Formats: sequence, structure tokens, C-alpha cells
Amino acid sequence: MLLTTRNQNFMPSLFNELMNWNNWNCGTYDEHATMPKMNVTESEKNYEIELSVPGLSKEDLSLSVDSENNLVVEMVKKEEKKEEKKDRHYLRHEFSSLQFKQMFSLPENVKREAISAKVEHGILTVTLPKFTDEEKQAKSQQIAIQ
Repeated sequence: MLLTTRNQNFMPSLFNELMNWNNWNCGTYDEHATMPKMNVTESEKNYEIELSVPGLSKEDLSLSVDSENNLVVEMVKKEEKKEEKKDRHYLRHEFSSLQFKQMFSLPENVKREAISAKVEHGILTVTLPKFTDEEKQAKSQQIAIQ
């Protein structure tokens, strides 16, 4: 089974992929874009997901596994631009917030309890360890027939 993404907004996502709306920036960083670029790799021992999250800290990110065996990655970044002068009142005050939520269907061979994540240099790295052959055999059980 492959590690795949699960998007809540299937049709808009499909439309964007077909029309290539997300690539019109020609690789420039768009501060209003909320879909981070990602890499998914597989090795003998684990899967690894890398998400580009520049300017975000671990407090801005949330990672969980839901009851349907989906890995859920969420990001909420609220930013407030403040004026430096305290003797004036606001005529215009701007707020911005970025939100992102991505779901990945986890393969059956992932150890849910051993999933780890770290943020370093603007990259969120999620490591999904696989069961070894010995662990797979220990996980299976024989059922006695009565």
C-alpha cells in the first residue's frame, strides 16, 4: 500500500492540478499560499515526509493520527503587524493568518506508536518507521478452532 495524501477538497484540488494554478508563481514564495511543498521518500526501514514550512516553529504545527489511520498534519500561523508609534491610533491595522491541513493514509506496515517529527531550518520532517519481518510475524496470531 502506498503512502498517499487525502484532501478534503477533492474537486478544487483536482481542478488546480489540471489547470496548474499552483505553479504560476514559477517557484517564488507566495506568503498567502497555504499548501507547502513536500517530499515523500521510502527506505527499507521507514517512510519520510518532508514539508517546507519556512518561518514556522513547532508551536505553529500539529501532528496526529486519527481513528481512520490517517496522519493529519495541521499548520496555523497568525501574524499581527504592529505600529511602532504608541502616540497614534490605528487607521488601518492588518492581520494575516495562514492555515493548512493535510491528511495522509498510512500504510498498514507503519508503527503508529513510533512516528516521530522534527522542525529544522524550515523543514518539518516526519519519520514513519516500518514493521520488521520479525515484528510482522509476532503481530500475527493463530486462532484455535473449537
